[in-house]
Amino acid sequence: MDRYERINALHRLLKSARYPVTVATLQEKLECSRATVYRDLAFLRDALMAPVEGDGEAGFRYEADESDRFELPGLWLSSEELHALLASQHLLARTGGGVLSSVLAPLQQRIEGLLAAQAGVSTWPVDRVRVIPHRGRKFDEASFRAVASAVLERKQLAFEYRARSTDEATKRTVSPQRMTHYRDNWYLDAWDHGREGLRSFAVDRIYKARVVDTIARDVDDTELDEQLGASYGIFSGPPKGWATILFSAKAARWVADEHWHSKQQGRFLPDGRYELKVPYSVSRELLMDVLHYGSDAEIIEPVMLREQAKALLALALSNYE
Repeated sequence: MDRYERINALHRLLKSARYPVTVATLQEKLECSRATVYRDLAFLRDALMAPVEGDGEAGFRYEADESDRFELPGLWLSSEELHALLASQHLLARTGGGVLSSVLAPLQQRIEGLLAAQAGVSTWPVDRVRVIPHRGRKFDEASFRAVASAVLERKQLAFEYRARSTDEATKRTVSPQRMTHYRDNWYLDAWDHGREGLRSFAVDRIYKARVVDTIARDVDDTELDEQLGASYGIFSGPPKGWATILFSAKAARWVADEHWHSKQQGRFLPDGRYELKVPYSVSRELLMDVLHYGSDAEIIEPVMLREQAKALLALALSNYE
């Protein structure tokens, strides 16, 4: 049996024992070595705070006064799971999630303590894992906390929003639905009460956010996905059509493994090129990603999107004339 099963079995044995259980009996029941029994007993006592008493000669059991009250914690993990959880916390800190990272700092200390007690590991070699943030934007931590609190507490949120496209400041009151981490940045999906519709807001453009003591309006997940998740990109909306993009044989080796949209359709052509079809609503993000491939990508249809790409390429070329 693995360690998780052994700890559970050991807990049941000690909890039901009226008299101390010898190490030999524990070895037989747990199907493990003498050294493993002692390690598991130490972990049960030191990491899980179990009321273990006894010694190697007389045997072990739970203290009589504490046995009925003690139960294993609702969450305790194997060393591999602890490593993964601790790595995730470090990665969160390195990918710009500093606000969440600071909240989770006490959990990190607890995990490190459990690792030390469980596997003799005092430090996690996080430097062996590299995360390089890509074009992440700074945001106001106080506003981020308010946004996260409103989402989780199901309360309305009031804030000032400065749209990046126009730099115009507007005051909004919304019912937050969910937060999305997309391309190293945070976004808020919400019902905008002033505009009577669903909107997506870049959290880094939210200022002076405060939680309003009014219950948020809930929007069904199906409607959220239809309005905000049915088309390409974070600022999607209901799809207006499908784009067909043709990639060169060289680029095909990358694009075929990329996730552009949950409903994308892709196929290799006989000459090695790759044809990708994605639904879209707002074209700017799709155009940005297609133009990223330069001469290795060509928009086939619709014609309007193809003409937009041509115009952008012509403007770019004019910068070098």
